Amino acid sequence: MDHVKTAEALVHSRFPEARAAFLAGSVLTARRTATSDLDIVVLLDGPPAPFRESLVHSGWPVELFVQTEAVWRTFADQETAARQSPLLAMCADGMLLADRDGFGTALQAESRQRLAAGPPPLTATECEDRRYALTDTLDDLRGCTDPLERTYLVAALLQGASELALLVGGHWLGTAKWLSRRLATADPGLHRRLTGAAAAAVADQPGGAAEFEAAVHTVLQRAGGPIWAGYRRGPQDRTP
Repeated sequence: MDHVKTAEALVHSRFPEARAAFLAGSVLTARRTATSDLDIVVLLDGPPAPFRESLVHSGWPVELFVQTEAVWRTFADQETAARQSPLLAMCADGMLLADRDGFGTALQAESRQRLAAGPPPLTATECEDRRYALTDTLDDLRGCTDPLERTYLVAALLQGASELALLVGGHWLGTAKWLSRRLATADPGLHRRLTGAAAAAVADQPGGAAEFEAAVHTVLQRAGGPIWAGYRRGPQDRTP
């Protein structure tokens, strides 16, 4: 538990007036690695908040997210609109390091409630835009003969298909490793199929590209199917 003691000592020394503080991230899980950092969210009444800082403390890499309640709510609302939940997740799943007058406990309960409610659903226009982007890129992959270009196309399709699968299922998005983790939790079978086929396609293994195309097509079918001919967008179609 050295990581917890280190986080507690840092918060207590630098932010003795903190209303709340949370230690979050992979460091609290079995996924902890040698490069895992300490993600710490700190809530203050005012200055020096808000700021974000990266540092090394007692040998540990640390990411500080120092905010006021008003700033926290602004970020949480922006995340919800973007259907990604890093701040809410850190507070919902994190370990309370400081809790003045029960504020941290209340904020954690609110974060859990907001996460459980899920992200806003896709609009019909947004869904169609994502279907079109996947269909178009999938066509590019089918005609690709350059192995270097194929790597980029597979990467774009893997991200786009993973995001569309999550959104159609009403799940939160993530970036990089968190996109993989979100899909693995929401649909383990699809996650294994997409990532395995993507790796095979990039490596140019026999049948790899065809299997990857089939996996992406599965996601498209769940969202309403491929779309290309007849797709049209104008200023009136933009999502607010």
